[in-house]
Amino acid sequence: MTLALGSAVFTDAVAAAVLAPSMHNSQPWRFRLHAGGIEVWADPARRLPAADPTGWGVRMAIGAAIFNARMALAVHGIPGHVTLIPDPAEPDLMARIDPGKPRPAAPEETELHAAISRRHSNRRPFTDHPVPLAHRARMTRAAQAENGWLDLLIGPAAVDILARLAREADRILTADDAYRAEIAAWSRPHAGTTDGVPADAGGPAPEPYDLLARRDFGGPPRAPGRDFEWDPLVGVLGSHADSRAAQLTAGQAMQRVLLTATDLGLAASLISQPIEVPACREQLRLAVGRRGAPQIVLRIGYAIPAPASPRRPLSDVIVEG
Repeated sequence: MTLALGSAVFTDAVAAAVLAPSMHNSQPWRFRLHAGGIEVWADPARRLPAADPTGWGVRMAIGAAIFNARMALAVHGIPGHVTLIPDPAEPDLMARIDPGKPRPAAPEETELHAAISRRHSNRRPFTDHPVPLAHRARMTRAAQAENGWLDLLIGPAAVDILARLAREADRILTADDAYRAEIAAWSRPHAGTTDGVPADAGGPAPEPYDLLARRDFGGPPRAPGRDFEWDPLVGVLGSHADSRAAQLTAGQAMQRVLLTATDLGLAASLISQPIEVPACREQLRLAVGRRGAPQIVLRIGYAIPAPASPRRPLSDVIVEG
């Protein structure tokens, strides 16, 4: 018997999917209910040509959206079977999610689904309270469960190497007029928008002495005594290959880690500058001693809740027919 999704379940899955993170909150996705399953498409109009000329960032974001959709289907008792790059003749068709044989949601699926609406990037300073080893182990296992890897950097020397690579990558990127213009175009100084990064969600303005390089989305100067943590927990998340499909898989691993962190009461933000500059990315790979490809850097810790970035209405991302 061929299984098919109904429109209500499809809408719930898309509502979860669009809460995934994306570079500059560009939300580069579209969704279609077709032949009983969900097609996930890249939206070429929302590519970032300066920061993401290869489409790596789009694929990471769509991978994260796929994972959210899977968890939304799971709580409806429907496992989602994902086929990546299902039609080579359609380069913007990233994946298809087909319903499997109904079954009850696993407890972890229920927990991760509940974390979707609470997860968002926190670009503000974290506290210096250490993340317990058990939490670190659980996040590492989350990446492995999605065929990825997560190396949490231990000790000031390892963090300093990452920080130097992030600063060098940021210096190279911000020397490009088009890159700076792109960030400005996606910065939202006023409320009421449905995409981009609002100033209050973008964190305080970066300072030259910051350990980890951050993008400037027009936030205010930080308050006195609110410097960033001196010993941040940072992790490098990667894949075992670096194909288009591997990047979609890495996006799912990233989202499982982020939702696991949220479920554990942790905050996180994404650092992608070292990935955007090929030479820095290779140095990062060598630094962590991996044969695979680094796909994102995560900063994780405890923090006061910060505002979330907005999302477009579902009518903007659902393709009829």
